[in-house]
This record gives sequence, C-alpha cells and structure tokens, in this order.
Amino acid sequence: MNKANHTTRREFLRRAGAAIAAPYVITSNALGADGRPAASERIVMGGIGIGNMGSGDQNAFLNRPDVQYVAACDVRKSVREGAGNKINKHYGNSDCKIYGDFRDLLARNDIDAVHIATPDHWHAYILVYACRNGKDVYCQKPESLTLGEGPLMVEAARRYARVVSGGSQRVMHDYRSTVEPCWNGELGTIKSINVNVSPLPMECNLPGEPVPADIDWNMWLGPAPWQPYHPYRMSGSYNINGTCWRSWRDYSGGGMTDWGAHHFGGATFAVDVRELQPVEVVYNAEKDGTFLTYRYPNGMLIYHNHPGMGNMHVVGTPGEKRASKPIPIYKGYGGIYGDFLHCVKTRQRPFRDIELAINTVVVAHLGNIAYQLKRSLTWDPAKQQFPGDEEANRFIDRAKREPWQLG
Repeated sequence: MNKANHTTRREFLRRAGAAIAAPYVITSNALGADGRPAASERIVMGGIGIGNMGSGDQNAFLNRPDVQYVAACDVRKSVREGAGNKINKHYGNSDCKIYGDFRDLLARNDIDAVHIATPDHWHAYILVYACRNGKDVYCQKPESLTLGEGPLMVEAARRYARVVSGGSQRVMHDYRSTVEPCWNGELGTIKSINVNVSPLPMECNLPGEPVPADIDWNMWLGPAPWQPYHPYRMSGSYNINGTCWRSWRDYSGGGMTDWGAHHFGGATFAVDVRELQPVEVVYNAEKDGTFLTYRYPNGMLIYHNHPGMGNMHVVGTPGEKRASKPIPIYKGYGGIYGDFLHCVKTRQRPFRDIELAINTVVVAHLGNIAYQLKRSLTWDPAKQQFPGDEEANRFIDRAKREPWQLG
C-alpha cells in the first residue's frame, strides 16, 4: 500500500470513529411535534408558477402540517426569490431551492408532488412532464388550452399511476346550493341548466416593449408562438379585458375557459354529467342574442348565455320528486387542497380528478370553436374529433414551438 492510500484510509477511519463517538441528534421537528407529522410522513412539495393564483396555492400547501415545501419555480427572478424567502421564513431555515426552469425542479427525486399555476398554455406540457417524472400534480384550471391536450394529460396520469387533481375550488364551494336540490331529487327530473360566462378569447397584436431584466421571456412563451414582450401579454390580472394573458387566444380561452372552468364545472356537477362530454353543440343566433345549446348522450342540455336565464338556472320537472343520491364530497380535510393531499397518501382519485376536469374544460373549448366558426358542431367523445368536419377538426389542437412538443 502506498503512502497516499495509507493516509487516506487512516483519515477515513479517524473520521468514522469520531462520527460513532458523537451523539446522533434528531430534532423534535423531524420527529413530529405539536401535532405535526414526522418528516417521513410529510408530502414533499414544490410549486411551478408562483403568480396570483400560484401564490395562493403555495400558501395553502405551505401551511399544511403534512406538507414539507422545498422548491419554487418561476420565470421571474424577483417572484421566485420572494417565494423562496417566504418558504425559508416559514420553516426558519434556508433549505428552499428556487428555479427558473421547471425541468430542474421536476428532476429532483425527493419531491413527491407539485402544484402548477402557470398561464394556461403551459399546463399540459408541465403536467405530462411531471407525471413522467413520478410526481403527483395539482393543476390550476383551466387544465388544458386545447381539446387535443386533454387526452394526453389523462393518459399520462393513468400510465404513470399519478394522482392528478384539477384546481377549481368553486365547483364544490360556490354551487352547493344548486347541486344539493338536483342530487336530492327536489327538482324532479332535471332537463337543463344554463351557464353565463364571457368574454371570448381575442387575438393579440400589441407592439413589442423591452423585456425587463428579471424575466425569461422565451421561457414564459414556451410552446406558444413567438411574440414580442408586452406587459399586457404577461400580466396575471383577473380582469379579462385585453390587459392580461387570460385575454389572448395564444395563452388562454378567455373568460369562456377561465371562469367557464368554474361555472361549467358547477353545472356539470349539478346535473351529474361530469363523466360525460357533449355530443352536439347547437349555435343559436336569435333576435335576443347568440347562445349555445350543448346536448349530452343522455339527453341532458346545458345552455351557454341563454337569453333571459341567469347563471346556474336549472329547469327541472315541477311537482315531481325523485329519489335522492349521495353527493360526492372532498376526501380528507381542508377543502380541495386537503382532498388532493389525502389522495396522494391513499392513492385514491381526487374530487377533481384530471379526467373530470378535462371533461369540464372540453365544454368551454367546444363553445369557443362554435363561436369562432359561427355554426353548430357534432362531437365524438370516443374518437375525440368532429366527425366528417375537416374545418372544425383543425381547431382540436395547435402547433407548439420547439422543443415543447407533446405526445
């Protein structure tokens, strides 16, 4: 044995002996104290997209005792640094890692689950990539940007055995007063329900402006067509009036998908067609206004912006009383976030399972296409296409910028 190897081995033994002699300390935080689960029992989470809704989601998960929040990702340096500082302050340490590229966060094998609250045009790619990397996912609504993305998201969840939840808390919270009489049989046989929501998405022709130094504009665009930076393209404002990304067709379906994910989600829940997709969309242009009639395979009708009908207006059968049926509810505790975490632990499907969430946003996508073409459509849910309708089929999906291809 040469001198170098002998010294190395001797040094190793010295250090090993010191380690054995030193006391092995496990903190009360790691063991679990004050009702907080031990570290081994916590769900390790990260967040991707920490804007308006992403910050709210982060707060919800960060304040759960059964979560250890360890990473945050955003294309804006100031936002991700702020998120990281908040997490470190919450835990009293400096363990949180921040990223500008979601792929670096998802490559970590110590993370169990992520929440996604990016603009809509990123949802499908990040969700599928997360499933492939073994993460469970809580994804903000509207889950998909196009009809074509939905089946890929569902398939990824099933293939990789992931728990994937959509993010509309309003489906359960806001519409309980509509859901309960429908499911309890008080309104008799339900014939239809109306949803009022707007506006439709718009084309964006804003001029370019200098990109702020702390923004990775190319990454923000991702799979969307290249366009110059403008603050109204990127703004996360909830006012869908041409001053935020929710207004523009390249990144969103406008109010039809943004608020529609809530309203159509509540409507399909109330009339119990969450597991179905429409087979026909009738475009009605009448003197009182333009509206849509969605027809389901079981005969149920959902209207969009029917003149004279309020939002969530239900038409039942007066004088008829049907037998009640149990209403699906959140699992675990703590609303939709707790439902997701409970299912991560038990491997059950959550209240807003990705397939149910996609069925909801399909309604909004079909409506946008019908309004854009100004005509009625027939939809085949099994084949995921408009039978014999080449013009409409061109709207099922759209080209993605390289390298952000799905499939």
